[in-house]
Amino acid sequence: MIPQLVTVRYRRSDGRRRRLYVPVLPVLLMLSPLLLLAVPGGLIACLATRVSPVGALGALRGVGRLVWALPGTRFEIAEGRTAFLVSVR
Repeated sequence: MIPQLVTVRYRRSDGRRRRLYVPVLPVLLMLSPLLLLAVPGGLIACLATRVSPVGALGALRGVGRLVWALPGTRFEIAEGRTAFLVSVR
């Protein structure tokens, strides 16, 4: 299942905590017009570097499978008094 919500929590060095909820679907819909520019740009890049577009599609399929597996993933980084947590649901 595609991720639906990304929660970003961080604690600043002064001890204050912040939480940010990012809904994935609206962000994807807002960024979808960039896809119209990315596809021709990718094809031109494949032709300029002499990479097979079919091979590039296989790489994109791998990236898609990685994104599909993200729900339930947590990334946590702590450095001193600052902490950063990303949770994908």
